[in-house]
Amino acid sequence: MGKAVTAALLALLLPGLGHAILRKWDRALVFLGAICLMFFIGLHIHGRLFSPDFSDLFAILKFIADAGNGLLYWGCWLKGMGLGEPTAYTFDYGNVFIYVAGLLNMLVAVDAFDIAMGRKP
Repeated sequence: MGKAVTAALLALLLPGLGHAILRKWDRALVFLGAICLMFFIGLHIHGRLFSPDFSDLFAILKFIADAGNGLLYWGCWLKGMGLGEPTAYTFDYGNVFIYVAGLLNMLVAVDAFDIAMGRKP
């Protein structure tokens, strides 16, 4: 159980890291590449990183989806990146790319947990 929790927590910190400690190198590289690419495409097309704001339900959900990217989110947010440009045509698409990357990373963490528990090869 301890190895499974460790794999899941590391996967939440950095995409693919949970699979890497389980020696699933192919999955680790694919997840790292895909999630990082989605995250940085979202930033590049003027997506916004939502800060920890607990004023309403949608602000909370946006923050959780963004923070699901782990260290990618926190590193960029602390550097002041991801301010977004609401007047850009691609603003909403950028936000969705960042949301999906974070939510996908959460699913990847569950996958790492399942592999470590022996539920999945």
